[in-house]
Amino acid sequence: MEPRVWQLTDDLAEFLDVAGDFLRSRPALHTVTLTVAEALRTRGPYTHGTEPPRFGMLRDADGVVRATLLHTPPRPLQLTPLGPEEAAALAGRLAEAGHRVPGVWAERETSAAFASAWQLRTGVTAEQSQRQRLYRLAELTPPDRVPPGRARVAGAADRELLARWYTQFAADTGERALQDPLQWADSRLAHGGATFWETPDGTPVSLAGHLPESAGQIRVAPVYTPAALRGHGYAGAVTAEVSGRAAATGAEVLLFTDLANPVSNRLYQRLGYRPVADFATWTFA
Repeated sequence: MEPRVWQLTDDLAEFLDVAGDFLRSRPALHTVTLTVAEALRTRGPYTHGTEPPRFGMLRDADGVVRATLLHTPPRPLQLTPLGPEEAAALAGRLAEAGHRVPGVWAERETSAAFASAWQLRTGVTAEQSQRQRLYRLAELTPPDRVPPGRARVAGAADRELLARWYTQFAADTGERALQDPLQWADSRLAHGGATFWETPDGTPVSLAGHLPESAGQIRVAPVYTPAALRGHGYAGAVTAEVSGRAAATGAEVLLFTDLANPVSNRLYQRLGYRPVADFATWTFA
């Protein structure tokens, strides 16, 4: 095998068999690939997109995996960290294969390197459309002031509300709700992965979700409060509740924030989350 060769495949089982150990070696940095691949395995190939997913592994001369790609169109390509030369090689490999790439999401330097390489290779226009920060929970610090009410794990009766809030969260964050909202709600209900903060009269006012444990880590997502209910401490209270329960399992607890939202970044740091790495999305015209 030639040094650093990109191997592309449509076979999820092959991808997990070849790249699984590599992905689990750095579960925090690889958290999205791990959780998306698990969702594809357990819930089907169209869980995160409208077209069949595509996978890739960068292997060295000894066959050892050094990086991966995962693509669930029409979402951006997901990459684990790459150097500029490796990103350029991938751009060439995908272009030769006729692979359509609407954008890229990866650690900040990797996404910029691939966007530059893809732009040079294809002539498309590349624009950075989102910046995110990955946080890891160090030691949970609950809010000083907890609003009246309590946390409650969502149940079957909350299915339609969860679906509606999923759609509203996607709209608020500028993302398309590519999953069917009711199916998304069902997936969260199946593992108790949605918790409300509700007022003393039982009205849900904020939501914090979490994904199933994967490779020893649990990612908190999404955190959503309807616009009219913000500013009362509901998000902090419910996020602290979900984070504490996740940490009690012994898992590493992670979450992403939009760097354009300073309020949420300050909130999570007050709760005990510490930065791990910055990520960026580039969109290609």
